[in-house]
Amino acid sequence: MKRVGIIGASGYTGVELARLLAGHPGVELTVATSRQYAGRPLAEVYPSLAGRVQVVCEDARPEAVAHKADLFFTAVPHQTAMSIVPGLLDAGCKVVDLSADFRLADAAIYEEWYQPHGARQYLGEAVYGLPEIHRQSISRARLVANPGCYPTSVILALAPLLRAGVVRTETLVVDSKSGASGAGRGAQTDTLFCEVNEGFKAYKVGEHRHTPEIEQELGRLHGAPVTITFTPHLVPMSRGILSTVYASLNQEISRSSVHDLLTAAYATEPFVRVRPLGTYPAVQWVRGSNFCDLGVQVDKRTGRVVLVSVIDNLVKGAAGQAIQNMNLMLGFSEEEGLRALPVFP
Repeated sequence: MKRVGIIGASGYTGVELARLLAGHPGVELTVATSRQYAGRPLAEVYPSLAGRVQVVCEDARPEAVAHKADLFFTAVPHQTAMSIVPGLLDAGCKVVDLSADFRLADAAIYEEWYQPHGARQYLGEAVYGLPEIHRQSISRARLVANPGCYPTSVILALAPLLRAGVVRTETLVVDSKSGASGAGRGAQTDTLFCEVNEGFKAYKVGEHRHTPEIEQELGRLHGAPVTITFTPHLVPMSRGILSTVYASLNQEISRSSVHDLLTAAYATEPFVRVRPLGTYPAVQWVRGSNFCDLGVQVDKRTGRVVLVSVIDNLVKGAAGQAIQNMNLMLGFSEEEGLRALPVFP
C-alpha cells in the first residue's frame, strides 16, 4: 500500500483527486492540506466524500508532512507550487504537480506568460505528464508536470497527424469551450451563476497561458516550432471541455484515412476513444471519466481536417490524469482507480 498526499485539497481538483483515490485499491490518502479548512475532515467540507474519505485537513508546511506520504499531488496555483515542490523532492517524495510551474521547459517562455520562476533548476528534470506521449519518461520520473486541461484535449487530437506529417503547422486554429469549474472554486464575478447562466463568451483571446504549453508539445511532435491560434470560451456547464481543431492538409487524404491514423495511434490506449466515422463526441459522454473522445472530418472544399476532442476538465484534464501519472510512477496498472465509465445523463 502506497501513501499519497494532496497539497491544496480543498479546491475542485483536490476533491476530485480524493474521490478517485478513494476507489484506488493500492493507495491510502494520508495527507490533505488546506489553510481554510484546517482541523476539519475533508468529507465535512465536501459531503460527497462521506463514508469513504477519512483524512482531516491540515494547515502544515509541506516539509512537515513529507514523511507521511510517498507521493504528493500539489494542487495549488502557479507560483505557489515552485515554492513547495523542491522541499518535497528533497525529502525523498515523488511529486505530480498540477500547476503550470513545471510544464514549460524554457524558463524564459514561462516568465513571458506567467511570472519570474524561482525553481528553474527543476525544469530540465520535470516530465510533461501526458502518458499517451511520454509514458516511459513518466514511469522513471520523480517530478511530473500534469498537463493543463485545454492542452490535453488539443495535443491528443493532433499528435497522430503531426507524427504522420499530413498537416501544415502554419495555420493551426484551436477553438475550445470549457465549463465553469475550470476557473476553480474561488469566488469570481465572471463565474457567478448570473454571469454564466444562459451565456457563452470568449475570453483571453490570443493571450491564454495554455498557448505556449500547447505549442511546446506540438513542436516536440513536429520536430520544429509550431504556432497556433487559440481561443477559449466559457459555456454554462459545470465541467467538460470540447476543442475543435482546424488544420490544413498538405496532401490529399480521405476522412477514412485520417480516421485510420487516429484509430491506429490509440488502439492500445486505455483512455482515448476514437468515435466511429460520421459521429462526433460530446462532453456528456465523458463526464466524470478519464476518457478523451475524438472525432474527425475532412473538408475537401477547403482542404482542411477538422478534429473534435472532448474531455472532463476535472478528470482527464486534471485529477484523473494526475492519478494516471501516479500509477506509472509507482508501478501500478495505468488504469487502476480510473476504470469507471462516464456518468450519463
